[in-house]
Amino acid sequence: MRARAPASSANLGPGFDALAVALDCYVQVEVEPAPALRVHSEGEGAALADDTSHLAVRVAAGVIGHDRIAVTVRSQIPVSRGLGSSAALAAAAAAAAGADDPFAVAAAHDGHPENAAASVFGGLVAATAVDGRFCTAQLPLSDELAFVVIVPDRPLNTSESRAVLPRTVSRADAVFNLGRMGLLLAGLADPSVLTPAATADRIHQRARAALFPQAPALLDALVAAGALASCWSGAGPSLLAIAADAASEKVRAGAQAALDDSGLSGRVMVRHADRRGLVMGDAAELPVTKPPHN
Repeated sequence: MRARAPASSANLGPGFDALAVALDCYVQVEVEPAPALRVHSEGEGAALADDTSHLAVRVAAGVIGHDRIAVTVRSQIPVSRGLGSSAALAAAAAAAAGADDPFAVAAAHDGHPENAAASVFGGLVAATAVDGRFCTAQLPLSDELAFVVIVPDRPLNTSESRAVLPRTVSRADAVFNLGRMGLLLAGLADPSVLTPAATADRIHQRARAALFPQAPALLDALVAAGALASCWSGAGPSLLAIAADAASEKVRAGAQAALDDSGLSGRVMVRHADRRGLVMGDAAELPVTKPPHN
């Protein structure tokens, strides 16, 4: 069986561990019966672990109950860059293995339901745990938006990025984030009211800047280039600009110039929201890979 799931960008500034948007960049997984385990990977993350330790194998074998399977992974999603590669891979592998609830499987493996929810259901989602169960809801998202992503040529593991976060949050900072998240959700539904203040955050972005000192200047450069707002993508190091679709090329050019000026190597991608989420069968064919600037 074949399944495909989109990348995702989580947090979006103030929505820490709660919000994510699916992006049109994909991973495809095929799972077939075989006399013994065979693993083949292509694209992003290829050959990192073509054995029993591969996440797709662990997920699929867990669903099926054995590893006498052939697993093929084709991915367009940069690994360890804050674009939900693990959640998308887990969702696609669970579906390809025949899981009844790929979202529950992916959320359990990834540990962060917002990325898994975006990859399974598409669009803009809120997700959390309620009474021991993962719950999710899709939220309004304008078709007029594009997402410009700066992807540095350096990984940043989620565990490392979470390790620098403060253990406690003051009431003032919690209220700050709640207020900004309200502005963000309004702006994602109606870009005419989206402002840079909507993605301000006091829980994770400032702390994570210690691991990526160039991030604050790059975020400012995205807004200066015409983005409506900017933020870290998930745990980073990728940075996300939320832009009017008509301005996306201008923002992309400004992002590339800022990346070049920073002395960092990397790429800039323009992406749009994926509205379909997880798909299976013939619909799961990977689209032609877009060049980094489009």
